[in-house]
Amino acid sequence: MDAIFESLPQYWDGFLRTLFLAVVSGVISLIFGTLLAAMRVSPVAALRGFSTFYVEIARNTPLTIIFFFSAIVLPRLGVKFEQFEVAAIIALSSYTAAFVAEAVRSGVNSVPVGQAEAARSIGMTFTQVLGFIVLPQAVRTVIPPLINIMIALVKNSSVAGAFFVLELFGYGLQLSNSRGDAVMWILIGVAFFYLLITVPLGLLAHFVEKKVAIAR
Repeated sequence: MDAIFESLPQYWDGFLRTLFLAVVSGVISLIFGTLLAAMRVSPVAALRGFSTFYVEIARNTPLTIIFFFSAIVLPRLGVKFEQFEVAAIIALSSYTAAFVAEAVRSGVNSVPVGQAEAARSIGMTFTQVLGFIVLPQAVRTVIPPLINIMIALVKNSSVAGAFFVLELFGYGLQLSNSRGDAVMWILIGVAFFYLLITVPLGLLAHFVEKKVAIAR
């Protein structure tokens, strides 16, 4: 137990870095994922094809391989990063965006077709129908799944610890190597700080789900 209290500065630094990775990657993946979902339902075949290809490849590729490509392969191709956090954000965002896209697409498909047809009948373009009619309703229904995806993103950020990013898991590995006699307590401390992020997100998802159900 003493190992946890003695390592609180490292835990706190790792907690803040994990939170930073989660927030930045989450915002990027929400934007990119929504764009992919819009492309997935687009009337343009090339956009549908690209989105489908990207989503299927990203969802079925292990996150570790995406991290390896972002942190190791891209620098060898000439894409240099001053900080490994940038590579971690690219990997997390590109991976999570695929799951966001599928969640948003399922919300789009839940909107009655008649609403889109009515909007088109009064002269609205596809972009207007999607932006003003379909997406506002779709996003409301998929907020709880999106929060669950963000919870998964927080946990997936632990992979960054294996790629020289000192977030929570990275500090956990470092502390475990230096305090081999207290590995169990060190990992318990790491799990506790992850729970400080994921448990409130889970409660938020439950609260939003109840609000959405009432709104319906």
